[in-house]
Amino acid sequence: MKIIMLGAPGAGKGTQAKKIAEKYSIPHISTGDIFRANIKENTELGQKAKVYMDQGLLVPDELVVDLVVDRLKKDDAKNGYVLDGFPRTIPQAEALTNALNAIGEKVDYAIDVDVPDESIIRRMSGRRACVSCGGTYHIRYNPTKVEGVCDACGGELILRDDDKPETVQQRLSVYHEQTQPLIDYYTKEGILKEVDGTVDLDVVFQEIVKVLSGN
Repeated sequence: MKIIMLGAPGAGKGTQAKKIAEKYSIPHISTGDIFRANIKENTELGQKAKVYMDQGLLVPDELVVDLVVDRLKKDDAKNGYVLDGFPRTIPQAEALTNALNAIGEKVDYAIDVDVPDESIIRRMSGRRACVSCGGTYHIRYNPTKVEGVCDACGGELILRDDDKPETVQQRLSVYHEQTQPLIDYYTKEGILKEVDGTVDLDVVFQEIVKVLSGN
């Protein structure tokens, strides 16, 4: 079962990807994890990616696709995988389709976790992160026992710059411009499935399981 997760930043696609991976015993693969693993292992592809990242530049599509396809060839992905955060653009999607075709494979489902912008801004501006251990919370959905204090380590909680409303709005603008066209792309491919991401996390997951079960 080969799955791509789509959705705006803060739509909860990463959370759902982890739940899918756990239920179906397939790896949850994010480009960030792939970059970190290759850089840590000092692979040839990792060295190339690091050159761009060290300069604060985006890693070129061609290299990102090479890194992703390399990861998809690992043994743990032979029964499927959940791709999270990739592809982000039409050129990446086309490159992935071509690379998979070359090895006789294709994506089975592209699942779009659909959440309106205003809900995402409200959601993300309520996030808090621990400066010490990196733990994440939400003032409404997942509050700490003591306000402003991490449950795990007692560290201070902050609103990250990434989660400030003006930053979120900017990220959403980029998403709509670059990534939204993927919805059309995978609709044409006949594999797009949309779920309502505004409801409870467990309800979203149940809807995704229905999709994957062919219901």
